[in-house]
Amino acid sequence: MHSPSPLSLVELPIRRLNRGDLVPCADLCDDRGWPRDEHRWGLLLSAGTGYGIDAPDGKGLAATCLTMPYGSDLTAVGMLLVADRYGRRGLARRLMRHVMEAVGDTPLILYATEQGQPLYEDLGFSPVGRAARVGGRFGAGGPDVSPSGSPSPSASRPSVTTRPAAADDLRALVRLDLPVFGADRTHLLARLPAFSDRLQVAEEHGELIGYAALWPSGQTEVVGPLIARDTATAQALVTAVAATTDRPLRIDVEGRHKELLGWLAESGLEPLSRTTVMTHGIPDLPGDAARRFAPLTLATG
Repeated sequence: MHSPSPLSLVELPIRRLNRGDLVPCADLCDDRGWPRDEHRWGLLLSAGTGYGIDAPDGKGLAATCLTMPYGSDLTAVGMLLVADRYGRRGLARRLMRHVMEAVGDTPLILYATEQGQPLYEDLGFSPVGRAARVGGRFGAGGPDVSPSGSPSPSASRPSVTTRPAAADDLRALVRLDLPVFGADRTHLLARLPAFSDRLQVAEEHGELIGYAALWPSGQTEVVGPLIARDTATAQALVTAVAATTDRPLRIDVEGRHKELLGWLAESGLEPLSRTTVMTHGIPDLPGDAARRFAPLTLATG
């Protein structure tokens, strides 16, 4: 049987994905050497909008793309994946054009790999920043925090109080997050307690000053989102959630936070990859970059 021509491939229909597509989405990640991450796909497909092209050979999905809408203020784009056997035949461009038409005038943000950046630039996206992915076994390097969230007496700097999030913290967490992220993501944050292995908050005088989630990705635990008043607060939150797992950590740190990146390196986390933050329809990311240390996942912005 002849493989489909480039012309017939780009004419294949695009459909909306649903939770029934979890396994095909994970299979496509496998195909591209990414972690399967069915857990993450479950969150993305329930809180976001997935688009897919079924493989013409009947074997799963040929391509996927995911959008995470934040009302009419912003939409994040991610999980643009094309099966290796259908690569370089126009499917990624077709899906991106479809997404851009679907969201209309809503501004877009995404994290581009080196391979994907030329396509996004060609579609009118502009680079506005960088993010560095680091990972490995976490060791002591900052404010010492016990798994319960209590600062250790041996902490070498002023202690930051952290504790596990409680059910009634959600409203305060949303209030903290809105000006930092720059758009309302209540629909995502409300899912964090069930999605995460740990959700930790930092507070001062009864007010939340930061929070971090820890969630599983294969044999690794991911830290994100990480929102904090300052670097010391971010360090305390990372230390607290890291103390609850014996798995390696992974975190995508916004490139401007060089002090946190240096501390993570001293704590045993090594560089894994870099991505370029890109926008379409807005000159830069909204919100407060000084307090935005890491995204939930690159696909959610």
